[in-house]
Amino acid sequence: ASAVEVVRGPASALFGGNALHGAINVVTPSAYDRLNDAGGTELSCSLEVGPYDDAQARASASGQRLRLDAITTSTSGYRDDTGFGQHKLLAAAATEAGQWRASSTFSATSLNQETGGYVLGFEAYDGPLRRSNPNPEAYRDAWSVRAASAWHRSLGGGTDAAQANELTITPYLRRSGMAFLQHFLPGQPLERNDQTSGGVQLRLDGGSLAWRWTGGALLERFSASLSERQASPTTGSAFLVETRPAGTHYDYRVAGYTAALFYDAALAASDTVDLLGSLRVERNSYDYDNGHLVGNTRDDGTSCGFGGCLYTRPADREDAFTNFAGRLGLEVTPRPDLALYAVAGYGFRPPQTTELYRLQRGQAVADLDSETLRSVEAGLRRHTGRFRTALAVYAEATENLIFRDASGYNVSDGKTESSGVEIEAHWRPVDAHRLGLAATYARHRYAFTRAAGRGEQIVDGNDVDTAPRWLGSAQWLWRRNGVASELEAVHVGSHAIDAANTAHYGGHTLLNWRGSWDLSPRLRVFGRAINLADTAYADRADYAFGNYRYFPGMPRQLYLGVRLRSP
Repeated sequence: ASAVEVVRGPASALFGGNALHGAINVVTPSAYDRLNDAGGTELSCSLEVGPYDDAQARASASGQRLRLDAITTSTSGYRDDTGFGQHKLLAAAATEAGQWRASSTFSATSLNQETGGYVLGFEAYDGPLRRSNPNPEAYRDAWSVRAASAWHRSLGGGTDAAQANELTITPYLRRSGMAFLQHFLPGQPLERNDQTSGGVQLRLDGGSLAWRWTGGALLERFSASLSERQASPTTGSAFLVETRPAGTHYDYRVAGYTAALFYDAALAASDTVDLLGSLRVERNSYDYDNGHLVGNTRDDGTSCGFGGCLYTRPADREDAFTNFAGRLGLEVTPRPDLALYAVAGYGFRPPQTTELYRLQRGQAVADLDSETLRSVEAGLRRHTGRFRTALAVYAEATENLIFRDASGYNVSDGKTESSGVEIEAHWRPVDAHRLGLAATYARHRYAFTRAAGRGEQIVDGNDVDTAPRWLGSAQWLWRRNGVASELEAVHVGSHAIDAANTAHYGGHTLLNWRGSWDLSPRLRVFGRAINLADTAYADRADYAFGNYRYFPGMPRQLYLGVRLRSP
């Protein structure tokens, strides 16, 4: 990544559906990031090793208009049978053709992972089960390839560069696939899925000294498939054996398209006041084709006992969703070191294909609406010499929340409400030291009462499960004469782990350290110590089927590495 952008609140106007409560945009590096005016080639490589046979190697090469990055990681895993190997490749090129400038990228990833199941029992993450894996047979194999080429051209339209209009045309293609053993389900069916999508985005940027705007359109076509097959009969109660038969549970393909129009604009109403606005209209269309028997029968057409098989395969159908999203904002800068802002936003999330077509018994059609979110936010940013801070307060309301009810139906009549405050501060008391703090206190609550799946009872006013009220981190960074050291504390507050709020996880605080030493302009050694205090904690906590369930976090770890780069 060349940068990571964080957008709070509904970002659907900028990024489309699914950017509901916020968006984390990882910016892919381009060949333009490392243009070498001298015409030479820059090379670098690094190797890092750590506990549990962990090893990671990186290599990078970049020249005048080309760039290549590769990374490979492998580990045997902290818990039993939880090793993985992961490999990534990025190639980038910068080209020119007439009045066009192009930035093209190609990336590929591969993951072969032995996955770990939950350990069961209250606080089982702190005890002899911590390193165990109840599901050593579980695995996940996934891969992806992506290609994109952004073509830029200036269209003029102004007396200087600040007023020139620029056209960008970006065609892209993506393909991915995964095989995943669902070890957490009785019978452990194997899911296979793949996705192919391609499209083009047109974008026009323009403006003047007082007016900046962006407008564009997107058209994407996609095709995806999913199958779920169980190789062996289910073991357990007579109900489980009868309702979860071996054979094919789902086998379907969905094709469709996404089409969108969008704009984003800023107007300088005065020297100290800017008006901001963005709007998007998007249509998502699905054409579902069932490749197996319709209904909730076994794959040979016979019926299951106890009211029918668990899995329902809907008949072929088409669905489409048209949604609008927007943001309106105001930013005031009364002084060069202070900015105040307020913004209201509206976002959406269309139903996923698995929510529409991967149904359970009794539900022949999932009549779902798009989830929507209304949000208001206000805050300030201040930067004065050695001190920088940002404060934000917000309130949100979600409607048409999609969830599985007590009958096993996928429905979209849920609601949530959220409100909170976030603060970020950085202080540099002297040049060599920097102190940082980021913290949030928020309440995320259900705004409806309903019996949900797995025997859970959602009650109006309850906290949304797995949503801590407190989150925070603090850093102390010291840097001098080629030596850098950072001490970090990360806090996750106590939170409910079931919708009824009857079970809780107590939260945790971890201490981490990272450092590096430049032995020469070409050679750097680095290290990191994670969970310095060797705290027992859970990466994920859950309560379901009458059991506390945890993914145990790793104990203290020390990693050491070396990096070499060309002169």
